[in-house]
Amino acid sequence: MLAMFLAISLTGATGRAMAADFDKAKAAYEAGDYATAAQEFRPLAEAGDAKSQFNLGVMYENGHGVAQDNAAAIKWYRRAAKAGHAEAQYNLGVMYDNGQGVPQNYAEAMSWYRRAAEAGIAPAQYNLGLMYDNGQGVPQNYAEAMSWYRRAAETGHAKAQNDLGFLYSNGKGVPQDYITAHMWANLAASNSNDLSTGLRAIIASEMSPAEIERAQARAAQCLASNYQDCGG
Repeated sequence: MLAMFLAISLTGATGRAMAADFDKAKAAYEAGDYATAAQEFRPLAEAGDAKSQFNLGVMYENGHGVAQDNAAAIKWYRRAAKAGHAEAQYNLGVMYDNGQGVPQNYAEAMSWYRRAAEAGIAPAQYNLGLMYDNGQGVPQNYAEAMSWYRRAAETGHAKAQNDLGFLYSNGKGVPQDYITAHMWANLAASNSNDLSTGLRAIIASEMSPAEIERAQARAAQCLASNYQDCGG
């Protein structure tokens, strides 16, 4: 999981000093000087800066500048997540989903994915959809899966686009619609999702040439509108 460093805006003398320290930590991390980055992030994290807490969690998860320690990663992700840091909420959800540093707990993973998903984090939206799709931590609900896949798909998330196409092709959570299914599978394939090429071919085998042409036009329109005009 890659670290995501975000800009900060702090005011006052203390804020400016913290900003300078954060910038120093960020620069050290980007230069590959992980030990210095961890040293600089730690006091900021202990002082309650959520972004530093998140970044320190990433470093513990990946063993960058510190000994790899999933329990420590969980500790810092949780602090940042409780402060509303969306990427930390997502990462915490992943840890619970996979049982990294904590016992596997799908319900807890769902809770954190939902917070991150509602904040607009596309991978969290996709994972939330996947859990509804598979009935993990929640009763299986294809309509909910469709809703979250759609939100992620409209950001360009290729796996969500693929799974959205699959649900449309099988009429799960929505009436069966090969044209819309082909459109999403086509978009996923254009985003380098290898599975989508096969899915698109399977869907196309159920369609007429005219329907395929309509689906291709829909995909082009969707892409040209930056996923704002995808129909369906």
